[in-house]
Amino acid sequence: MAIFEQGTTLKRPRYIMSEDIQTALEARGLMDAYASRPPYQQNDYIGWITRAKRKETQDKRLAQMLDELEGGDSYMNMAYKPGPK
Repeated sequence: MAIFEQGTTLKRPRYIMSEDIQTALEARGLMDAYASRPPYQQNDYIGWITRAKRKETQDKRLAQMLDELEGGDSYMNMAYKPGPK
């Protein structure tokens, strides 16, 4: 079951970050990298991870998100170039 946050600027429901994901981001020092991504990317990552049925799949997706944030040049296995700040 998906959990959504109301009152966001996204035109679709926004997923709420679980404590496990937050802890993993903090442990790797990637919370700022996550926060710097556009809201749709943040939402896509959380939804993609939490919609997985198997724990192994969730863990694999979480690891991919962390690696992509750390590298800073990809999003969901696609090239990503951050815009100007």
